[in-house]
Amino acid sequence: TMLLPRLAALGARATASSSLPRTSSRIGFRVCFVRLMSSRIEIGGLKVDKDLAKLVEDEIAPGTGVDTQKFWAALGGIVKDLGPRNKQLLEKRDEIQKKIDEYHLKTNRIIEMPEYKKFLTEIGYLVPEGPPFKIETKNVDPEIATVAGPQLVCPVDNPRFILNAANARWGSLMDALYGTDAVSEEDGAVRSGGYNPARGQKVFDTVHGYLDEFFPLDSGAAYSGATAFNVSEGRLLVTVDGKEVPLRQPAQLAGFRHTDGAVSS
Repeated sequence: TMLLPRLAALGARATASSSLPRTSSRIGFRVCFVRLMSSRIEIGGLKVDKDLAKLVEDEIAPGTGVDTQKFWAALGGIVKDLGPRNKQLLEKRDEIQKKIDEYHLKTNRIIEMPEYKKFLTEIGYLVPEGPPFKIETKNVDPEIATVAGPQLVCPVDNPRFILNAANARWGSLMDALYGTDAVSEEDGAVRSGGYNPARGQKVFDTVHGYLDEFFPLDSGAAYSGATAFNVSEGRLLVTVDGKEVPLRQPAQLAGFRHTDGAVSS
């Protein structure tokens, strides 16, 4: 399951097919099958576009700890196991939709809700509410299972949609503040048009205030004066007025990235 989100994030286009019909699953998860003209190879009981297989092997899987052969075998097992059931559900959906279409064509008038609800119950579109239940799922990434945030379902063959979905999940606080009414448009800080320096300054002031409140620096230093960030011996050091200042609570540093020898995020 670790590789599927990464496939989507890269806007991968794939065709994974076996003896099952080419459909998209609607059983609690979604597997997209997209027709391609390029050649395919057999992996895990699936016919997979060779470029996609190479992408998974060379660029997506490295660093995840996931064995690609096991990944394809697991995906093939999912398709084989749930494909027939998925086909049944799609056929049932088409049957119900046909009955609804015929009902409206025949009725051709304003329908009162009790009457309509009765009809939908009779054809199986509405069913009695069952008892409370829980679903226990294992091996789900924290970003999906426990971390609140947007979760968008997008067609895997539309890179722009996939990019927007990824950005919605890991958005910028500054972008969110600049583009919404969380920051007022008073004093010339309007959102319309190109970049507005007055609004940009308001956004920086707001973000600095959040950081000062929730991740305070030692000695009362303020983020508004920060010029550099560094990590030394597991401590975050923020340069303010030429001096490196640590967090008041060093344990608040959860992680960081180095790029070209400097802290980048």
